[in-house]
Amino acid sequence: MNLKDKVALISGASSGIGEGVAKALAAKGVKVGIAARRLDKLKTLEEEITAKGGEAFAVEMDVTNPDSVEKGVKALKEHFGKIDILVNNAGIMPAADIDTFKTEEWTAMVDVNIKGILNTTASVLPELITQHSGHIINLSSIAGRKLFKGLAVYCASKHFVAAFSDIMRMEIGKKHNIRVTSIQPGAVATNLYEQITDKNYKEGMEGLREQMTFLSPEDIAHSMIYALEAPDHVDVSELFILPIDQEW
Repeated sequence: MNLKDKVALISGASSGIGEGVAKALAAKGVKVGIAARRLDKLKTLEEEITAKGGEAFAVEMDVTNPDSVEKGVKALKEHFGKIDILVNNAGIMPAADIDTFKTEEWTAMVDVNIKGILNTTASVLPELITQHSGHIINLSSIAGRKLFKGLAVYCASKHFVAAFSDIMRMEIGKKHNIRVTSIQPGAVATNLYEQITDKNYKEGMEGLREQMTFLSPEDIAHSMIYALEAPDHVDVSELFILPIDQEW
């Protein structure tokens, strides 16, 4: 895909991987719809991208709310006229043992990590089908391939993302000329760990920073660009990306 003047919707774009992807795609000439709940942070990012000559449009969106997603997708289409790329990036990662019964965190992970992808896909996919082209990138995780204590629901949600992505590729790839990619990063320097309320797991996760050099959001963005710029007949279905010193 030639990325110049393509339009991308990026969820969870107010920080971390989403922010890094927005900047990298904008630098490639992509018109980026940056979506999240924190409109103030999106506006700051929008200004930063436009100051560097890129095109960005801030979209207030709560991926757990289908009406909010529909409204955001409609606003982006009205602003840029189309959507070519969907980056399902929004996600959360609380960590705790199952027998601590942090059920509100379980529900939040299901709502954001699973239902969020379903909601945005349901809103954008009809547009891609109509134009018979497009690319959907879903953020899974190393936790979508491996299991870790304290991350039962998170692992389950990311296994869902990996499975949903590949079945979507099977069902819509050839039929509608839409490519689907699942990105599965290891340790990345983002604010995900700040969401952990369990003291022991938070300390353990933060301690990882002393053991390895984390990937940056830009590293993940570059992997997406590789998949997006592949020849039109090529679907990079999965990318598993780890720090070189991450052994697990």
